[in-house]
Amino acid sequence: MEFVVGCDLEEFKRYSKKPGVRADLDVLEILLPRNSSSLIVWKENNEIIGHAIWHETNTEEHRKGDPRDKEDTKILEKLLGGKKDFVELHEIWLMEEYRGRGYGKKFIEFFEVFIRNKGYDSIVFYASHPAALTICRQRGYKEDYYKEIAEHIFYKQVINA
Repeated sequence: MEFVVGCDLEEFKRYSKKPGVRADLDVLEILLPRNSSSLIVWKENNEIIGHAIWHETNTEEHRKGDPRDKEDTKILEKLLGGKKDFVELHEIWLMEEYRGRGYGKKFIEFFEVFIRNKGYDSIVFYASHPAALTICRQRGYKEDYYKEIAEHIFYKQVINA
């Protein structure tokens, strides 16, 4: 299994139509023209088996012109201790038949190094899947809970991590 930064959008669309795959193509089409590294795919035997989408953001806006609601901003300000800018890991998805092999943990380890090497220092990830919650907790992410959307919000500073 390998992580590939950037991917042909047509290849990704074919993968996203497979049964059981959840992919936010709207977000991807907004992000990809500006930064192809916003999509990271997981490949095994040259086939996409999973993906992650990330983007730069801040405590006030998801993306330029898309403001966060007050509760989201309040939680983020508390978690980040006044820091405003961060990278949001928007989506992680792995096909069900590949789960339980430690790929999620390997991805988070890869992503932390990838982001740090790109010059970023902070990651935020919204999650509700039990495996994601466990991985973030084991890796020392700070945590809060966003009741309105029923998701945990995780934050980690990755400088010198």
